[in-house]
Amino acid sequence: MSTPLTTNVIIADDHPLIRTGIRKVLDAAPDLRVVAEASDGIEATELALRSDVDLAILDVAMPLRTGLQAARELAKRRPELRILMLSMHDTEDYCFQALKAGASGYVLKTVADRELVDACRAAMRGEPFLSPPAVRSIMRAYLDDPGEATEHPLTDRELQVVKLVAEAHTNEQIARLLVISPRTVERHRENILAKLGMRDRVELTRWAIRHGLVEP
Repeated sequence: MSTPLTTNVIIADDHPLIRTGIRKVLDAAPDLRVVAEASDGIEATELALRSDVDLAILDVAMPLRTGLQAARELAKRRPELRILMLSMHDTEDYCFQALKAGASGYVLKTVADRELVDACRAAMRGEPFLSPPAVRSIMRAYLDDPGEATEHPLTDRELQVVKLVAEAHTNEQIARLLVISPRTVERHRENILAKLGMRDRVELTRWAIRHGLVEP
């Protein structure tokens, strides 16, 4: 994919002040233009599917659908779209999951004012970009245990259910959001608890926080 003269960008974050700050940083760059903003993962996915969007900047933790979940769907439906993940966390699990989901880079919010423009340009050139703290976190994890896997046993659908459960949605609400039956939601919940060896929503919520599905 050739790099456009001006890259059209969508910003997705559930905090308006953060979106405003990111827009200010990108608007100062002559080759970047913010064309849309989203406050949750579902809205971000819908807007990023527009043909005029070249790059999506997605917060890792958003309501309804995480940035990681949105990235996976966008990578399937618009493989030419470039994706950057934005996060407060430099843990290796988030970084690995972001790259696996199809993101070109992982930028920490704490340094976004200095690194985001470079990350956008690298992504549009087809080059990976990781904030230095994220790189150090990955290196530490590898040195501590080179064979450690970051995989978990849940499917994409089960991860969607976990996120919505952790956000305190009822089975009926989850069924409407995912367009499935409440009984199917209940079955997913039972399977998830069995796979993770957990007993209730409290444990599931803690797991969701550790894996970046919701913010603490």
